[in-house]
Amino acid sequence: MPNLTFYISENHSDKFKNLGDFTYKCSALCCDILDAEPKNVHIVFVDVKPGCGHPVYAELFYRLTTLRTHEVMENFMRELEFVTHQASGLTTRIRCFGSPAEHLFARN
Repeated sequence: MPNLTFYISENHSDKFKNLGDFTYKCSALCCDILDAEPKNVHIVFVDVKPGCGHPVYAELFYRLTTLRTHEVMENFMRELEFVTHQASGLTTRIRCFGSPAEHLFARN
């Protein structure tokens, strides 16, 4: 399930030179750290008008499991911050939201 959305200030979207490689690295983090199935990873990039705060905001929605402990999620955020900075030179605000499986309803 991991749904990872990057909201990128339109003033800074050109900093991401290789979205294909960046997407691959983010997907690998979801699979390697969060133990997600590759077919269940969803990553999107949204250009936004700048307001205030960091130029990149990353939001992860994921299914709660016993594997996804506080330590695992801290590691995921640390690694996501690293690959985002590596890809763009920008600092990212990261928020992760876990939901119990019995409260998730999905299609496709």
